[in-house]
Amino acid sequence: MSGRKEERYFGEFGGRYIPEILRPAFEELEAAWAEASGDPAFWAEYERLGAEYVGRPTPLVFAENLTKRFGGPRLYLKHEGLAHTGAHKINNALGQALLARRMGKKRLIAETGAGQHGLATAAVAARLGFECEIFMGEVDMARQHPNVFGMRTFGAKVTGVREGGRTLTDAVNAAFKNWTERAEDTHYLLGSALGPHPYPTMVREFQSVIGKETRKQILEAEARLPDRIYACVGGGSNSIGMFSAFLDEQVELVGVEAGGRGGEPGQHAVRMSGSGRVGIVQAYKSFFLQDESGSLRPTHSVSAGLDYAGIGPQLAHLGSTGRIRFTSASDREVLEALRLTARSEGLVPALESAHALAGAFRELPELPPEALVVVNVSGRGDKDIFITAPYLDGEDWLAFLETEVAAIRNGERT
Repeated sequence: MSGRKEERYFGEFGGRYIPEILRPAFEELEAAWAEASGDPAFWAEYERLGAEYVGRPTPLVFAENLTKRFGGPRLYLKHEGLAHTGAHKINNALGQALLARRMGKKRLIAETGAGQHGLATAAVAARLGFECEIFMGEVDMARQHPNVFGMRTFGAKVTGVREGGRTLTDAVNAAFKNWTERAEDTHYLLGSALGPHPYPTMVREFQSVIGKETRKQILEAEARLPDRIYACVGGGSNSIGMFSAFLDEQVELVGVEAGGRGGEPGQHAVRMSGSGRVGIVQAYKSFFLQDESGSLRPTHSVSAGLDYAGIGPQLAHLGSTGRIRFTSASDREVLEALRLTARSEGLVPALESAHALAGAFRELPELPPEALVVVNVSGRGDKDIFITAPYLDGEDWLAFLETEVAAIRNGERT
């Protein structure tokens, strides 16, 4: 491995445990990242497109009605759902695509779970002129079809993954396999702050725009930093992006994992606040949900973006040292948090983001009225309509779908 140890690891976590066939690709990527990250012109282009194409800065919204409902702690929502393609994922997709162009690559590949990273990658690939292929577990393709449609609309090829549990963990494996076959012309645009070095650092830096903006916005609004910040945690891109600007401050940082249906193996994706074990999986060392033999356990979450069996290495380190407190929210709590946020603030969060909201809603009543709280609403809930509508709209939603299917089959929709 090249590079200094402190750049490859966060405490004991991280590293680069890769097959020999990928070593040249990683050395090329590490060198390109080191050069680009020190080039003001690279960051100027990133910021220009962030403003013109992504729509940054995203707003920090004072949640007046929820503040009143919970008795006084002032609650702000960082609205990443207003970024182009509907979530924070495009911050990283744009940055890595610019790096890939600098490296002379012609093709982007990516894994995706909820579909937001795939959608963002497909969008920037179209904008910057790349060929694009997205790997997605077939289970996730079925429950996130609106995003599959969006990726294809942008011109990407969406390849279903049939191995394993057919979710995000398996999509990562498939993308790595494809990269070994086409590393010369392809960049693997990894979507979260995990994987082998330098991905955790790169993704954190591209997502750090969230925390930097939030810091500036909350100081302008309240003239002080928040007491507590919540973010949902799957792999960890939105959370480390938000938390990174506050790591050296007296701000409590709370990561909310997917509690799923319950505490039995296979019913949740709780790594840090549950039964995660230290292991080396997918070329990096972190906490993973593993059985006694070291095999990854199946996971579950109502949100396709939080059912990953591992967690980013910097988050693993910050959790193990106590800098970040981890908790979880059940599927039921998440759906209730989504409903409450929609009806209180006119904002429908993504199911992933609703985990952070559920964690905050559970704890807000315990805080004094002078407390100041921020929740990172990492995406909006358009993509989840086929999951949330049966819960929110019941039989009317089923009747609508049956009518539409009948109309299509009868040739009444063109």
